[in-house]
Amino acid sequence: MSTLLWVVLPYLAIAVFVLGHVWRYRYDKFGWTTRSSQLYERRLLRIGSPLFHFGILVVALGHVGGLVIPDAWTEAVGITEHMYHVVAVVLGTIAGFCTLAGLAILIYRRRTVGPVFLATTRNDKLMYAVLTITIALGLAATVAANVVGGGYNYRESVSPWFRSVFYLQPDAGLMTGVPILFQLHALSALALFCIWPFTRLVHMLTAPIGYVTRPYIVYRSRDEHLGMHRTRRGWERVQ
Repeated sequence: MSTLLWVVLPYLAIAVFVLGHVWRYRYDKFGWTTRSSQLYERRLLRIGSPLFHFGILVVALGHVGGLVIPDAWTEAVGITEHMYHVVAVVLGTIAGFCTLAGLAILIYRRRTVGPVFLATTRNDKLMYAVLTITIALGLAATVAANVVGGGYNYRESVSPWFRSVFYLQPDAGLMTGVPILFQLHALSALALFCIWPFTRLVHMLTAPIGYVTRPYIVYRSRDEHLGMHRTRRGWERVQ
């Protein structure tokens, strides 16, 4: 069971995540969108969306720092384990609550605003459920182990296991003595990565750089004289 959960399942999730995005981009390129519902309702969106997105950004950066960067590296630059632990717990707890609060507002909005609810698909409902469980378990693990409990250093167990998967030398034994909330959080995260390519979460891998220079409305003149100035990008004359 340990090998199935901490060796087979992670590689299965990675395969589905990568191949799923390739398939989605190739066969559903026009569906690669968030399906924005801003036109239907804006008041709750103005509160929930920034709260969720800023919170999840801090959470993501914290996970990258905690799982990818070994503790020996942070100690080498003068950051002791105690300093890292305090900052990670404080910021992680605040960001987790912000993310969960923003997500709760967005779910409430999607359920109570008629047009938004009608635009909600089954994939959206599944995504919201798995995302909520993953965030809630991560926040619960942090609070239970480091705020209520005596503290737990996941960088000595979960982090080495995470890196061992990408080293192609998975060590399931590292996850054996990990507290149950951390284990459930990791498993829910793997489930989230499995459904990720088939939901609106794909927009997180897209950088709309062209929006910076793209005009809102393209006006086309009937004047045959193009003038002496060079045409700006995005305003090229259409024949």
